[in-house]
Amino acid sequence: MTKKATFGAGCFWGVEAAFRQTNGVIKTRVGYAGGELENPTYEDVCSHTTGHAEVVEVTYDDQQVSYDDLLDVFWRKHDPTQLNRQGWDIGDQYRSVVFFHDDEQRTAAERSKER
Repeated sequence: MTKKATFGAGCFWGVEAAFRQTNGVIKTRVGYAGGELENPTYEDVCSHTTGHAEVVEVTYDDQQVSYDDLLDVFWRKHDPTQLNRQGWDIGDQYRSVVFFHDDEQRTAAERSKER
């Protein structure tokens, strides 16, 4: 079955590349999530007034890759201990975040964060 997952782990281009290389990922889409402005621009998000994070929406076949496997890619792709940054990219839009699409994803994400 086709499902979606959404992750923020720094600049979305590098994160997207990591997920694209994952077997079972059908499609990726970059954008902004978690903020208060509908359809923000890059300039809006960089103003640090909207609350958005750069994210990658991952469409995947759960018969080929599990959500837990995608969480492993997420954790390996970045350093979640760097508050509001990844490497040279600094700002709250680069924060580490998982947006879950259902209760099962929420439980798995919380469990993986604890590990």
